[in-house]
Amino acid sequence: MWKYLLILVTGLIATSACSADDAAKGAPRQWQAGQDYFLIEPQKAMTGDKIEVLEVFSYACPHCAHFQPYAEELKSKLPANAHFDLLPAVFNAQWEPFARAFYTAKSLGLLDKTHQALFDAIHRDHQPLHSIDDLANLFYANYGANPGNFLSTANSFVVEADLARGNDLVRDYHVDATPSLIVNGKYRVTGLSERGIGFPEMVQIALDLVKQEAAANKAHK
Repeated sequence: MWKYLLILVTGLIATSACSADDAAKGAPRQWQAGQDYFLIEPQKAMTGDKIEVLEVFSYACPHCAHFQPYAEELKSKLPANAHFDLLPAVFNAQWEPFARAFYTAKSLGLLDKTHQALFDAIHRDHQPLHSIDDLANLFYANYGANPGNFLSTANSFVVEADLARGNDLVRDYHVDATPSLIVNGKYRVTGLSERGIGFPEMVQIALDLVKQEAAANKAHK
């Protein structure tokens, strides 16, 4: 009898423990500022009244290529009051042509057609795209760009100004790794293996911060 009661009680305890574990697993994770994401000196967003989500990236960065499906997921899940944009980083001289090409493609209206394609050309197809001339002649020419026009735009005052401003923002946001996400010019989100934050978690943190910013904006109205 006592043996039966002991087995029954033990079973009830085990069941309770499993239920608690299951509940904990289903509960949303509470992200901690300074540990899971970082506060930064607030910068004015470039999207007016909309909450801005920036991906800081480089076409030369293989991790950014791997992040692309997650970037698309993030874009698709943003509410109507938020906007996704891209900010190329230049961590070294080898990355500069890719940032220059990004701003040029954006200026010429080619970005929607070429963004994913350039990642594929570099990291999947291993095409020899190392300079702005390579990019103009061997890549963007395949998407309707006249190489001469592309190069003249790439070396224009407008693109030089875009590069300078972009470099200033990357520095002001204290971005030292790509891909990183900047939410509304206030928060920086990046992968942190020691905190168990990979690409899916980066997306979720960004979405939660967008909700937080939306609630704050509503409260101030």
